[in-house]
Amino acid sequence: MLVSFKVNRVQREVEVAPLARLLDVLRDRLGLTGTKEGCGEGECGSCTVLLDGEPVNACLVPIGQCQGHDVVTVEGLTASDRPSPLAQAFVERGAVQCGICTPGMIVSAHALLRRIPAPNEDQIRDALAGNICRCTGYKGIVDAVQQAAAALRTSSEGSP
Repeated sequence: MLVSFKVNRVQREVEVAPLARLLDVLRDRLGLTGTKEGCGEGECGSCTVLLDGEPVNACLVPIGQCQGHDVVTVEGLTASDRPSPLAQAFVERGAVQCGICTPGMIVSAHALLRRIPAPNEDQIRDALAGNICRCTGYKGIVDAVQQAAAALRTSSEGSP
């Protein structure tokens, strides 16, 4: 099946089996290895990407469902050579350790900050509920999202 969809604002076409996982297409066919496979069952959130702006687990999405849609991976969240304010906050707040959960956390947090520019702690925890971190705990992650939100509100960038 030929699937045509946008990935990180670039139109792509791939010839794949219609039930191939979006995760495998991103990593193996398109070389976008920032999207991680943790559990492969939609439980951990490591493979979170945005599908038409909404966070989804790429391990659960058949590539055929992406026909004509927009996918954004962690690589697509920044348009420059420097980290996004959100990624920088994760580093500064110690919200990164092994790195398996980090891309999914950042993608989920990005979606949250697009919807709610000044989220409270409960809103952050709710938005990240589908993402599991086994190393750092969630305090640094919540702090990083709050720091990024504050920085974005005071900067001209305005995008997580």
